[in-house]
Amino acid sequence: MKFDTPATTNPIDQLKVVGHPHDRIDGKFKTTGTAPYAYEHHDAVPNQAYGYVVGSAIATGRITRIDLAAAKAAPGVLAIVTADNAGKLTKGSFNTANLLGGPEIQHYHQAIALVVAETFEQARAAANLVRVDYARTKGRYDLVSELKTAPLHADGKDKPPVDRVGDFETAFAKAPVTIDSRYTTPDHSHAMMEPHATMASWDGDKVTLWTSNQMIAWGKGDVAKTLGIPKENVRLIAPYIGGGFGGKLFVRTDAIMAALGAKAAGRPVKVALQRPLMFNNTTHRPATMQRIRIGATKDGMITAIAHESGSGDLPGGGPETAVSQTRLMYAGANRLTSMRLAVLDLPEGNAMRAPGEAPGLMALEIAMDEMAEKLGMDPVKFRVLNDTQVDPEKPERRYSHRQLIQCLEQGADKFGWVKRNAKPAQVRDGNWLVGMGMAAGFRNNMLMKSAARVGIDRKGIVTVATDMTDIGTGTYTIIAQTAAETMGVDMDKVTVLLGDSSFPASAGSGGQWGANNSTAGVYAACMKLREAIALKAGFNSADVQFADGKVRSGNRSISLAEAAGDAGLSAEDAIEYGDLGKKYQQSTFAGHFVEVGVDMYTGVVRIRRMLAVCAAGRILNPKSARSQVIGAMTMGVGAALMEELAVDKRFGFFVNHDLAQYEVPVHADIPHQEVVFLDEVDEFSSPMKAKGVGELGLCGVGAAIANAIYNATGVRVRDYPITLDKHLAKLPLVA
Repeated sequence: MKFDTPATTNPIDQLKVVGHPHDRIDGKFKTTGTAPYAYEHHDAVPNQAYGYVVGSAIATGRITRIDLAAAKAAPGVLAIVTADNAGKLTKGSFNTANLLGGPEIQHYHQAIALVVAETFEQARAAANLVRVDYARTKGRYDLVSELKTAPLHADGKDKPPVDRVGDFETAFAKAPVTIDSRYTTPDHSHAMMEPHATMASWDGDKVTLWTSNQMIAWGKGDVAKTLGIPKENVRLIAPYIGGGFGGKLFVRTDAIMAALGAKAAGRPVKVALQRPLMFNNTTHRPATMQRIRIGATKDGMITAIAHESGSGDLPGGGPETAVSQTRLMYAGANRLTSMRLAVLDLPEGNAMRAPGEAPGLMALEIAMDEMAEKLGMDPVKFRVLNDTQVDPEKPERRYSHRQLIQCLEQGADKFGWVKRNAKPAQVRDGNWLVGMGMAAGFRNNMLMKSAARVGIDRKGIVTVATDMTDIGTGTYTIIAQTAAETMGVDMDKVTVLLGDSSFPASAGSGGQWGANNSTAGVYAACMKLREAIALKAGFNSADVQFADGKVRSGNRSISLAEAAGDAGLSAEDAIEYGDLGKKYQQSTFAGHFVEVGVDMYTGVVRIRRMLAVCAAGRILNPKSARSQVIGAMTMGVGAALMEELAVDKRFGFFVNHDLAQYEVPVHADIPHQEVVFLDEVDEFSSPMKAKGVGELGLCGVGAAIANAIYNATGVRVRDYPITLDKHLAKLPLVA
C-alpha cells in the first residue's frame, strides 16, 4: 500500500477497538513468568550448553599472550572461542567496534573469548581461568580534553559542518537581551532489566538465534555480514524482549559469540552478558558539552539562537545529535547549530531512548527558562510567544500538526502554574524549599516501511504475522486492535505472532517509530485481505462492510469463517511512504510540569508531582500509551537527579558498571504522575493517523526538574545530574 496522500476516512476511524484502553495481551504471560525471553527457550532445541564471555581488562592496546590451558582442562568445558580460532569475521553495518576483539583491543570489556561448558557455573568458573597478557597503550578517555581539538561533524552527507540560517553573529550582537550559557550531560547506560542474551543453534550451515533484539531485519543482516554467511541462512526469533531503550537496536556480542560458540561446541549454546559487560561492552548514551546562545528583543521575540554541542565516540562512530530539536523548536530568523565529534576510546556511544532530543532538551529548555527570567517573562508565555507553525529553517514546509501551545497552556492550567512564585526560593513547606518548573517536549515522527501477513481460517480466527518486536511497549495489543478494527472482529478472535525473521519485515521497535508504522503495515495487509474476501464472496470490494465477524454488501452477508473456507485466506502487504514526510514536518510535542522539594539543610531533592500533556497523533491504546509516558517521565527523573556513568580517565572504563552503583529511580522516588493526551489525528502520518509517544514522555523532563529546583532554591545548576553537592553550599541560609 502506497501512502502518498493524506489519509481520509477509513475503517480505523470507526474506533470500535482502536483508541480504547485495552489490557496488554502479553501481560498475563509476563506476570505469570510464562513468557519466554531469549535465555529461556529451554525446550526449543535439546542439549543446550552455556557460554560465558571474557571481556578485555584494558581499554586500548593488544593481547600479547592468551593462555587457555587451565580453562580447557576445567570440568565441563566443551569449547573456547577466541579471535585465533573463530575464523574470519567482519564488522556489522550497525556496529562501531568489532564484537570479538583480539589481538587489537578497541575498548574496555570488548569480548576476547567465550568459554562453553555443560553448565553456566562451569563456564563461569573456567572463564576465570583464562589468562591474558596485554600491552596497554595510551588511550583517549577525557571528553573535555579531546573536544579542544575535535573537528566539526556534519549531520549527514552533503551537509555543511555548521548549519546556518540568516546571520546569527550579527543578530546576536545587536540583540538587546542575550544569554550565553554552557551545559553538560554525562554518559548514561540503558540498564534494561533483561540482559543482552542469545541462544544459538546450527542446522548444517544455517543458524537460528533466539535473541533479545529490537530490530529483527537489521539484526539478521548484521549477523549474516559478521559471520560471512548468506542472509537466508540466518533466522532470528525474539517474541518477548525485556526492555531495550535503543541498547538492543543492533546486534551485540551475545548474538555473535553464541553463534560462534554453538559452531565450536557442535550443540546449541546460550549466552547472557553479565551485568558489568552490559555497561562497558554494549552501547551507552554519550556525554555532551553544549553551548546555547539566545538573543531577543525586549518584548521577548527571539532574533538569534545558536546551539553547539560536542560529544565523543570510537573511531568511525557518530555524535550525540543534541542540536536536532533546536533546528525545529522555536521561531527565530537567525540560527546556528553545529556539532563536534571527539575520538574517544571508551565503549561505543549510540542510540538511547530519544537520542539527540533527550540530552539536547536538557540544555535548551534550561536556556529558555534563563532567557525568560532575564526578560522578566513567564516561562510558559515566552515559549508560546516564540512558537512556530513552520520549519524555521525551511519556512515553506509547514508542520502537519503542531499543538505545542495547547500542551503548554493546558498543562499550566491543570498543574496550577498560576500559583508558582516567579521569584526563586520563596516557598517553604516545613524544612523543604518548594518550586515549580516546566519545559517543552519535542520528538520527531519518523516514517518507515513496514510489512505484515494477515490470514483468516475456517474458524474465523485472524492471525497476524510480522517480525515487529514488543520491548514492553504493548505492541502485541495495538496490532491486535488494528486487525480487529479493520477486519470487524473482536479482539479475542485475533492472534498476533511477532519477532521472527521468517515473518514479513516490519519497522521494528526504536525511535518511537514502532507503533504507527507497524500498525500501518498491518492495516495495509488487512485491507488486502478484505479485497480477497470480497472477491471470493462475489462482493464489490468498494462497497463492503466488515463487522461482527461478517462481511456485508447490500442485502447479502456471510461470516468471515465461511468466506475463508477450509483452506483459509491470507494476504501480505506493506505500508510504503511517499514524500509527505518531506513536504510536511511531522513531530510530536509535550508540556512537562514538575514540582520539587529541596531539603534546606541537606540539599536532597524530592519530586512531589509531575504532569505531561502530549500531542502525538491518534493514541491507539491510551492505557499502554500512558504507561509508556510515565515510564519515560521516570527515566527523566533518573537523568536529572542521579544517572551518571563515572569514567575512569586513567584506564578508560565506566567504574559504576552494575545496578548497585549505577543509580536509577525506585518507587520511593516517584510520586503522583499524570498524563494527558490531546485529541489529535495526523492524516499526514499514516492511515492510522497516529505518531509515536514513548520517547516524547522523556524529552524535556530533565530540564523541567532543573527549572523547578532553581525555582525552589535560586541555585542554577547546568551540569547533570543535579546532585546535592552541586547546590548545597549555595542554598539560602536557614532563617
